[in-house]
Amino acid sequence: MLALALSGPEAGEARAGSLCAIDDREREVCLEAPARRIAALSPGATELVYAAGAGEKVVAVVAFSDYPPEARDVPSVGSHTRMDLETLVTLNPDLVIGWMTGNPPEQLETIEALGIPVFYIEPRDFEGVSSALERLALLADTREQGDRVAAEFRNGMAALAERYADAEPISVFYQVWDEPLMTINDEHLIGKVLTLCGGVNVFGELSRLVPRIDDESVLAADPEAILAGGMGEENRGWLTHWQQYPSLTAVERDNLYFVPPSLIQRPTPRLLEGSRLFCEQLERARAKR
Repeated sequence: MLALALSGPEAGEARAGSLCAIDDREREVCLEAPARRIAALSPGATELVYAAGAGEKVVAVVAFSDYPPEARDVPSVGSHTRMDLETLVTLNPDLVIGWMTGNPPEQLETIEALGIPVFYIEPRDFEGVSSALERLALLADTREQGDRVAAEFRNGMAALAERYADAEPISVFYQVWDEPLMTINDEHLIGKVLTLCGGVNVFGELSRLVPRIDDESVLAADPEAILAGGMGEENRGWLTHWQQYPSLTAVERDNLYFVPPSLIQRPTPRLLEGSRLFCEQLERARAKR
C-alpha cells in the first residue's frame, strides 16, 4: 500500500505505476492507486482535502472540522491532539493526512506501523498552501479541481501583494490566544499575511512561532492596531479586554479589529479571504492617523 523514501522524484512523478508526492516532512509518499478513503486529522487538513476536490473520499475527521458544512457529517475520531485509533482503523482509511506539529507523533507513528500511509502537511507560506492542494489532488486523482483552486489562491495572494506593496507601514499586534496570551512571529503564516498587508508585527522578531507574552509587553510595544480572533467565529471578547487600557494607541484610535479565526488560522484557500480582511482593516487604521 505504501512506499516511503527520504529522497526521490519531485511531487507528481509516477514510479512504476504509483502516485508519489513529497510531504511537508520532505518524505516521498507513494500510493499504488489513488486514495479512496481519506482521514484528515486537523480542521485545516479537512478543508484542504475538500478544496482539492476529494471531499467525497473523506471518511474520518477530528473535532472542529466544520468547513465545508458537509464535513460536519463525517465521523470524528477525536481531537487533533488525541485520536481514537481503534475507531480510525475501523474506518479503513487508505491515506491519512497528518498535521506535523499538531498531531501526537506517537499516534501518527502507530498509524504508519499499521501500514496506513501518512502524508504530513503544514504549509508555512502562501506557496505552501497551493502546493498542498496540488499534492493532495495528485494522491486523490482530483488534479483538475485541485490545480484550479491552487492557481486561484496563488493568483489571489499575488494580486494582494501587488496592491499593498507600497502601503505605509503600520504597527500591529495579532492575538492568537487569550489564556495564556499568545501571538505570532514573522515566520508564522499569519505573520506573513501581516507583512503582505504592510503591517509591522510588534512581536515579529521573537524566536518562537507562537510566543507567549503578557499585557505589559503589549503596552510597551504600543501597536497602532490590534487584530484578534476569539473563541468562535463571532466572539469578539478578546478585543474587549484591551479597552481597559485607554492609553494604548490602538484603543485610543478605535483600531481593534476582529477576524473570524477559521479565515486566518487555517492554511487553506480561505486564507485569501482572511488576508483581504486583514488588509482592509489595516487600511482603515491608516486612515485614522
